Amino acid sequence: MSALKNINNEYILDILENQDHTTVTILSSLLSVQDGIGFLPKNAIKVVADFVNVTTNDVWGVASYYLNFRFDPPGKHTIEICWGPSCHVNGASKLQSSVLEKFKLKNQGDTSDGKFTLKFNTCLGACPQAPMISINHKLSGKMNSLKLLKMLDKLK
Repeated sequence: MSALKNINNEYILDILENQDHTTVTILSSLLSVQDGIGFLPKNAIKVVADFVNVTTNDVWGVASYYLNFRFDPPGKHTIEICWGPSCHVNGASKLQSSVLEKFKLKNQGDTSDGKFTLKFNTCLGACPQAPMISINHKLSGKMNSLKLLKMLDKLK
């Protein structure tokens, strides 16, 4: 993982120059870097600041404000459990408890082996299919703990 933390500036600049946004902002630039790399390496803050012509404090202010920005590489697999109202009412809490226990986590985050990143999402946008999960950006609905744990076992 340490190699991932040292993504070179040219690579980040290439991402910024090719971002698919009509208006380039600090936020759009940070999103582009995170989408391209999976997280924001330390040097990305300075590269974004230079690219958008603002201070590193301006960029850090935006990056640290939004909880979805990561400053370390994510796990190999990303698991999101929706806990929006529809999912909550239909059993998301049980899904969360099952996965937290399986991964030996107290809250969302990364497993100690670096294989999984667990995130609790406020909405995955498919309320009629509640409770919803996403594994590596692939949505699955009408989920229960047994099905979810079997899906996770297949990823190991």
